[in-house]
Amino acid sequence: MPAPSVVWLRDDLRLADNPALDAAVERGEPVLVVYVLDDESDEVRPLGAASRWWLHGSLTSLAASISELGGELVLRRGAAEKIIPQLVDETGAGAVFWSRRYGAAREVDARLKASLREAGLDARSFQGSLLFEPWAVTTGQGGPYRVFTPFWKACQALPVREPIELRVPEWAAAASDDLDDWELLPTRPDWAAGLRETWTPGEASAHERLESFVEENLPLYHRRDEPGVEATSRLSPHLRFGEISPFQVWHRIHGHLSPAARSNVAKFASELGWREFNTHILFNSPDLATRNYRPAFDAFGWGTPNPEELEAWQYGNTGIPLVDAGMRELWHTGVMHNRVRMVAASFLIKNLLVDWRIGEQWFWDTLVDADEASNPGNWQWVAGSGADAAPYFRVFNPVLQQQKFDKHAEYVERWVPEWLSPEYPEPIVDLGESRREALAAYEAVKAASAAESP
Repeated sequence: MPAPSVVWLRDDLRLADNPALDAAVERGEPVLVVYVLDDESDEVRPLGAASRWWLHGSLTSLAASISELGGELVLRRGAAEKIIPQLVDETGAGAVFWSRRYGAAREVDARLKASLREAGLDARSFQGSLLFEPWAVTTGQGGPYRVFTPFWKACQALPVREPIELRVPEWAAAASDDLDDWELLPTRPDWAAGLRETWTPGEASAHERLESFVEENLPLYHRRDEPGVEATSRLSPHLRFGEISPFQVWHRIHGHLSPAARSNVAKFASELGWREFNTHILFNSPDLATRNYRPAFDAFGWGTPNPEELEAWQYGNTGIPLVDAGMRELWHTGVMHNRVRMVAASFLIKNLLVDWRIGEQWFWDTLVDADEASNPGNWQWVAGSGADAAPYFRVFNPVLQQQKFDKHAEYVERWVPEWLSPEYPEPIVDLGESRREALAAYEAVKAASAAESP
């Protein structure tokens, strides 16, 4: 009797360049591809609402792709440490392969790997979602980097493997949940119309998006900070769910390009580097979404949020045009332009003095690209509590940011068409006064940190 190989998918919802799937094919037995929706394990952060919407579409696309190749995607729900052994028992599997995770959930993987091997199975994990793994990029003292620039310099000295071509396996089968029974999509109310209008999840769409970016947007990438210009890649949700690998993106942008596109490759590559950097930080600080990366910020005097001000920020009614435009873009599309993300986050943290964790949780629920490393890592960077070389002084002025990066107001007018009309609200806070209060609060943290230093 054949002993199938189980390929356990998580954030790698693709067939091409999937080293776990390739290893299963190499093993030579029938292959069973399973996705486990684990919202029970303590180490796994449950998905937010927008990410659940994306997951439904991505699994639908993946199931169709596997079906076209003669197989079936198996869906199961529950704690992975229960579900995977059950599946092994049901199918008589002899191997379980998966792509590595780098947050707290890797503890689940480690325990499962040990128990499967103890039971005599071939249990292996693979490098599928990071160009450079955390233990491969360390300082001269052997520790993790805490500043991006030297981190990325060290990364660039390392080789990047070529993407793996898909080899179609012989398929195995098992009973599967019905995806609709998972109720990942919103119903009452159905708030996802803008997401459906903006995105098509799935591996094929990810590659279409990459080619469109290389041909149309990468030549304009030097204008990436202008939210009214279509210059960014829009690959983030596809990368977050692993519908495309960073290896595929890396080698495509280092392949045949127009001269205009080639001139922007280094900067775009460094943005991939920030994705890597945040994941390395998460690897060494698995509680990145709940604890300050810089312990000195534990003493920061976050106030109790004003419910009306918080709601005004969440729904884009602050009276600050660039902030409101970003928050409305987020609500409609499930993403926000990166420059505007920093401005909107800075406004919440520094002008309203709201704890960064409240904003991080809101983004976690509303972003289709909500990533367990990049989302808290970027929020902490803006707050100053994260891996920032200048943590105490940066306060984005949203008016000046608009004048610099959206000087003709294309972006603001798209999302806040009433911004120059009497109907638009007055600012909920004075930017100058609130900035002074924020700097005073940060100065107090800086002074306390200096006093505690040896």
